[in-house]
Formats: sequence, structure tokens, C-alpha cells
Amino acid sequence: MQDIVMELKHINKFFGDHQVIHDVSFQVKKGDFVTLLGPSGCGKTTILRMIAGFYEPDSGEIHLAGRQIERVPPYARNTAMVFQEYALFPHMNVYENVSYGLRVRRRSAEVIREKVGEALALMQLTGLEDRYPNQMSGGQQQRVAVARALVMEPDVLLLDEPLSNLDAKLRETVRVELRNIQQQMGLTTIYVTHDQQEALSMSDAVIIMKDGYLHQQGEPHDIYFEPRTPFVADFIGTTNLIQVEGKNALWVNYGEDVLELDATCPEGRYTVSIRPEAIRLSENVISRGEGNCLRGTITHSMFLGEKMRYFLRDKLGHEWLGDIHDPGRKVYTGEVSMMFRSERTHLVLEEAM
Repeated sequence: MQDIVMELKHINKFFGDHQVIHDVSFQVKKGDFVTLLGPSGCGKTTILRMIAGFYEPDSGEIHLAGRQIERVPPYARNTAMVFQEYALFPHMNVYENVSYGLRVRRRSAEVIREKVGEALALMQLTGLEDRYPNQMSGGQQQRVAVARALVMEPDVLLLDEPLSNLDAKLRETVRVELRNIQQQMGLTTIYVTHDQQEALSMSDAVIIMKDGYLHQQGEPHDIYFEPRTPFVADFIGTTNLIQVEGKNALWVNYGEDVLELDATCPEGRYTVSIRPEAIRLSENVISRGEGNCLRGTITHSMFLGEKMRYFLRDKLGHEWLGDIHDPGRKVYTGEVSMMFRSERTHLVLEEAM
């Protein structure tokens, strides 16, 4: 098992009388890229700032590289943070910006030249040492901010939505480059974003937050295919959530229909998640032997190039989404059968927060 380089234990934080972080605990493995994901105001940046030392938790512990740090000042923690606005010094050129932290630490000129040169080469900024921030694109400024953090050789790199100011195409390019650099260096990284695709594509582990509570932590595949709560299921990608009556068996009642799940559902009322891409459509009435089948009526559809998204309503009046990939020119209309296999269903718990 990989070493645990960081651990948060029962962290609580108040701003005045308002509690913004509720008993949050998690571990970060050495060399992992961990993403804090959630909607605006969920507390992810507050946690990042507590790790960096800009805020102190009101209770709980933060451990980094074998020592407890929640009362240690930021400059003594060996963390490095890249802010959403990059926070470059406008009066300094690229070389001066990147070398700033090393100069504060009074490293020798030779060490500074070596480390800055390595960081600039890694971020593909060699030759731009004399440029000032206002002479650079947003993508270049973002690279300078990351290079400034990397030269400090931090125990953990903290990134607060560093790609949010980039256009969509550049954002995707820099995302790939940043992940490659992180893996190449084996650098433990904690990344804050509200972009689900970003979190799923870049991370070794994802932590889902809402209203200051940690809802789920796991690998991207587990978060997507095995969400623990309706919020996680709906926030990560798109899903269909239906209420079923459990029978303490693999079978559940959905209105007058009987559905087969992938796990035993205890007696009671539960929520089941079925992803849109798990649904197949047919104009024919399908027999029970071919998997779960519900009848629905298509209300409208959207052509999205690589897929056709259908909006359907079942006989209970519940709205469904179905994604048909590589649709060709076939377009379904009217009443259809919605089919999905039992292994593509997932039982989720009701919200505990």
C-alpha cells in the first residue's frame, strides 16, 4: 500500500456562526492526484486554504509528511498553491516570478538557475524568461504559476481551479499536460474544481462535497458507477433516478412493473440510478427474458453528433434520459421500449446530510 502523505481528521470550520465544513476526514496517498469536486460554495476551496495554512480549522487535525500542521504558518508547511487568478507579480518577469520562492529561502544563485531552468523546460517556457505577465497569454501565465510552485519541491501541490480562466480547447490541452507533468514527477496534488469531466479525467481519487459535507471519496470509476447518494449520482455526469419498492430480493417494484437489480434490495423504499448510456431503445415490445424493460414515450430528442439524447416519459409520468451512441440517421419517435440490464442499475442511499 502506498504511503499516506496527508490526512485530515474531523475538520470543522466556522465563519462567524455559520459552519462551512462539517467533520471532514480523508487521506491522500503519496504521488496521487486527488480532486475536491462539488458545486460552488460546497467548501472545497476552504479545505484547500486550511491545508495551505491561510485558514485554521476550528477543530480537527491536519497531518502532512508525518507532522501535524494545522497551527503551523503557511511558509513552514512545504506546500505550494496555484491560485485561480495565478497571482503572478506584474512587475517581475517570468524568471523572477518563478525564482521568487527560492530567493526568499536564500538558495544559492546556482541552485536557483538550475531549478528554474528545469521548471521552465518542464512547462515549455524556455526562452520566455524575460517576458512579463501582461505580455503572455492566459495559458502561458498558468504555466508560469505552476512552474513557480514546482521549483519549491512541495510535499503537496495545491491547485485552486487553475484552468477556469482558459478557453475550452486550451483548457483541455493544459489539463492533459498538467496531468502528465504530475505523473512524471510523482507529485502529490490536491486539485479543486467544479468541472466533473475534469475531475474524472485527471484524478486518481475524487472527493465529492456538498454544503460542507464529504459525500463520497473513491476512484473515478467507483464514483461514476457506484454513487452512494442521489446527489453524487446526479452531480457526476447525468443519470436517471427512480423510486422503487424493495422486496428483500433482487426484484423491486416500480409502479406496476417489476425490475431486476444487480444487488439485493432490502424491504422498503429506495432510489435506483440508471445512466442514460445504459438504456437501449426499441420500437418493439420486449419480452422479460431480454432484461429490464419499461415502456415510455419520447417527448423530444437532441442530436449531439456522436450521440442522440432522447427525453422520455414513462407511464408514471417520470422523466427519463436515454443516450444512443453512434446513432446514424435513425431517429426514434412516439412510444418505445426502454431496456437496461440489471448490472447497469445501482442502488443508492438517501442523503444522510
